[in-house]
Amino acid sequence: MTSGISVPANSEYPPARRPDGSGQFKPGQGQPAARQPGQGQLGHGQLGHGQLGHGQLGHGQPGDSQPRPRQSHRAASTTGQGRLSSSRHALLSVSIVLVVAAIGGWALVATKAKAPGGPPAAAASASSKQGGSHRAASASANGAATFSLAWVGDMTFGTLNEWPADGTGSLIAGMKPYLRSDLTIGNLETALGDLPMSKCSPDEKDCYQFEAPTYTAKDLKRDGFAAVNVANNHTLDAGPAGEASTDRALRAAGLRWAGRPGQITYLTRNGIKIALLGFAPWSYDADALDIPAAEALVRKAKQHAQVVIVMEHLGGEGDDYRHVKPGEEYFLGQDRGNSIAFTHGVIDAGADLVMGSGPHVLRGFQWYRGHLIAYSLGNFCGYDTLGLDAYTSVSAILHVTLNAKGQFVKGSITPLRLAAPGVPERDPDRTAVSYINSLSRQDFSGNGVVRISAAGTIEKH
Repeated sequence: MTSGISVPANSEYPPARRPDGSGQFKPGQGQPAARQPGQGQLGHGQLGHGQLGHGQLGHGQPGDSQPRPRQSHRAASTTGQGRLSSSRHALLSVSIVLVVAAIGGWALVATKAKAPGGPPAAAASASSKQGGSHRAASASANGAATFSLAWVGDMTFGTLNEWPADGTGSLIAGMKPYLRSDLTIGNLETALGDLPMSKCSPDEKDCYQFEAPTYTAKDLKRDGFAAVNVANNHTLDAGPAGEASTDRALRAAGLRWAGRPGQITYLTRNGIKIALLGFAPWSYDADALDIPAAEALVRKAKQHAQVVIVMEHLGGEGDDYRHVKPGEEYFLGQDRGNSIAFTHGVIDAGADLVMGSGPHVLRGFQWYRGHLIAYSLGNFCGYDTLGLDAYTSVSAILHVTLNAKGQFVKGSITPLRLAAPGVPERDPDRTAVSYINSLSRQDFSGNGVVRISAAGTIEKH
C-alpha cells in the first residue's frame, strides 16, 4: 500500500489530528451501546427445577402403598355387622387401589409425553442432542447449512506512538452493529507492536510504514472480527520482529489470520469447515505473482475444507486504479499482480469466494463461474494515514451468505464514507452502490457484471 495515502513528500507522517487545535481526536463518543447477549433467555425459570423427583409416582406403586382399612372407633356388636363392615372395608380398599393405579398410569404417560429436561429425561435429552448433531452434519453434507460472512477493506490505526487517545478500537466502535456475522474478516494493513519501524529509509520517498499497539488485536476481536488477512505490503514495516509481534498479538486475542507463505487457516462455522487463504504480490507473503503455486495451495485447501475463501491484496493504488484491467498492474515500479488472471485461476482451482483490498478505492464486482469476486472494498479505517478524497473516502462492508457447497445464497453491501481522520460512518447517500455498479458495468459488461440494488442487495447471477 503506497498510494491513496495523504502524507508529505518526505514520508514523515503528519501528527495526530487535533480538531480543536490542542486535544486529541476522540472518535466513537455517543455510539449506540451493543446489546448484551443472553439477556431474556431462560434461566432459573427453565424446566428442570420443577421436574418430577421425590414426589414422582413410583414410590407408591399399587400393592405397597395402599391406605390401611380404617378401624372403627367402636367394636362390631354382632357377627353380621362385623362381616358387613369387613366387606365395606374391602370394597373401599379395592376402590382406592384402582384410583391409585389409574393416577399412576396417567402420570407415567404424561411424563413420557413431556420428556422433561431434568435428570429423569437425561437419556431422552442425550438422544435429542445426538439427533440434532446428526441433522446438522446431514445439512452440512448436502449443502443446506449456511454461514454469513462480513468483509472490510484496508485497516490502519496510525503509526508508531501516534494513535487515537481513546484507543485504536475507537476508530471502528461505531461499526460494531454492522460487523455482526458468523465470520467477520478485514485486511490488517499494519504491524502490531512498539518496535522501531524499519521498512523505509530516512530519505526514501513514496514509502509508508504503519504500526499499531498490540492491544489493537483485542479491540478488533471485541468489535466483532474473527480473522484478518496479513498478506500485504506492510507485513515487514517493523521487520521480521514486527511480523512475529503481530502474530503473537493476534494469537493472544483469539484472532485467526491468513496470508503467510504456504499458510491455510481452517475454521468451522455452523458445522461447515472453511479454509481461509490470503495472497499479495510479495515473496514475504503467500505470493500472488506465482499463480500456479497459489492454485496448488487452493487445491490443497479444498481437499480438507468444504468452502475455500481467498483474500487478495492486488493492484495499483489511488483514484487512477479504480478499474480492473487485463494484464499485470505496475505501481511505483512494482509488479502489483494480474487481478483477473489470479482471481479466475484460484476459482478454477476450487475457491468459492474471492475478496479484495489494496487499491484504497472501491473496484467493481464480478461473477465468475457462479462465484463472486469483490476486487476491492476500499479503505475501512485509518488515523491520519489514508487519503480521504472523493474516491478514497468511499467504502463499504461486504455481507455474503454461502452454503456448505460454497454456493452463493445472498449478499449485500453497507455503504460507508470515511470522515477525518479516517473514521468509517454510514453513508446516507449510499455512494458505494452507484460506484460499484458503474465500475462493474464498465469493466465486466457481458462478462459477469454484478448488479447491486438501491437497497444494497447483490442480485444473484
